[in-house]
Amino acid sequence: MAVEPGQLAPEFTLKDQAGNDVSLADYRGKQPVVLVFYPFTFTGVCQGELCEIRDDPSLFESSECAVLAISCDTRHAQAVWAEQQGFTFPVLADFWPHGAVAKAYGVFNEKLGCANRGSFVIDKDGTIVAAFASVDLATPREREEYKAALAQLT
Repeated sequence: MAVEPGQLAPEFTLKDQAGNDVSLADYRGKQPVVLVFYPFTFTGVCQGELCEIRDDPSLFESSECAVLAISCDTRHAQAVWAEQQGFTFPVLADFWPHGAVAKAYGVFNEKLGCANRGSFVIDKDGTIVAAFASVDLATPREREEYKAALAQLT
């Protein structure tokens, strides 16, 4: 990964599924953020991961964290998918320049043109306190990984 715990999280502004600008800076000084990079909208493993967050957000809520899901798909595709799945958290489009945010975080897969499964816990001061990734695109992240990462928040 290009960024590691202890470093300031790279800033970004991306469109959410409704076309609104969402910036990491919007959360600075207010609440921690969990960035959930995922490869592709409308795919099984990605859907399973995000639906698990949707269905039981208690882990993130107990840490007062905002969840921001990010892929390199278009906002329009994500809008349809987010509506179909009932996601209540922002689903952000890192579409153009293609994968710029995923590249800044070191999780862009050049061969496939998508984000790898990488997660970053960022404290309310903008510092990365934990980061982890799946071993490959077919392997979902485990809830226990989020639990351990969120425990790093002080």
